[in-house]
Parts: sequence; structure tokens; C-alpha cells
Amino acid sequence: MGEPNATDRDQLLDAERDVQARLGDRALDFESLDAISNIYRAAGAIRRRAEGQVLAEFNLSFGGFTVLWVLWVWGEMETAQLADECGVAKGTLTGLLTTLEKRSLVERKRVQADRRRVQVELTDAGTALIDELFPKFNSFESAMTRGLDGSRKQDLAQLLRSVIKNATDLD
Repeated sequence: MGEPNATDRDQLLDAERDVQARLGDRALDFESLDAISNIYRAAGAIRRRAEGQVLAEFNLSFGGFTVLWVLWVWGEMETAQLADECGVAKGTLTGLLTTLEKRSLVERKRVQADRRRVQVELTDAGTALIDELFPKFNSFESAMTRGLDGSRKQDLAQLLRSVIKNATDLD
């Protein structure tokens, strides 16, 4: 759990080297620090690249895309569940839904049994957009995992599932 050896150090990102230089004299779990920091770095870099290379053509943010994708895959759902599935706060979801609704991509409806609850569904235009967009997004996903064969992609997915499980089990 200490400092990486010279061979490992050559493979570090500049940010990881900077952290080592600043904190290397402390008794910290640098392997875990690097792993979690790199999850954040990878997610941020992929999100920025997706917005610039794929989603901009459709005038969508990553959050907007996520809402459309979740509704496309799982169908209509209440806002609380949709926020959870999208990994956003309910307040953030409200803004995303307002934007998507103005573009006639989603529709919000009050639940008849309890008017405080709101159901969200894709419109025909929203379905057509995600039908057109998703193959392009999946090609982007392939580009982001270029250099990894199928087995390494499966290993990466499994490793990330373990981290996700650890994070959700702490709830």
C-alpha cells in the first residue's frame, strides 16, 4: 500500500505523480487513491468527449442523453426513480426534464392516484431521437475502449461493478 515501484511509476498519469510528490511521505493507500481518482478522471474525460463529439450534434447534454436513454430502455417511470436511475438529484432532474420537455422529447404527467407524484415518458420525437443517436453513441463507446480486447472490457466492467457495489452497499 505504499509508493509504487519505479516500473509502475513510469505508467502513472502526471496527476498521479503530482499527488505522489505532494503526499508520498504519508501513510496513505495510494493504490486505492489512484483507482478512485482515475474513475473520476475517466468519467469526466469520457463525458466531456461525448458531449463534444456525439451529443452536440443532437443538442443534448450528457444528463439529457442519460434521461432519454433510461426512459428508452426501461420505459416510463416516476421522477424519484428516474433521478435515481440517472444518478442525479431530483432538482437536477427537474431542470433536465424542463429542457427535454421544451423540445417535446419527454412528457410529464401527474399520477392520478397521487397528484403529487409525476410520471415521465418519452414522446415519439424522443424515441426517434434516441433511436437515431444511440448507435452513434455506442460507436463512441467502442472508440473509448479501443485497445482493450473483449476479455479486458469484461474485466474492466466487472472491476467497476465491484466498486459500484462497494459504494452502494455503504448506503
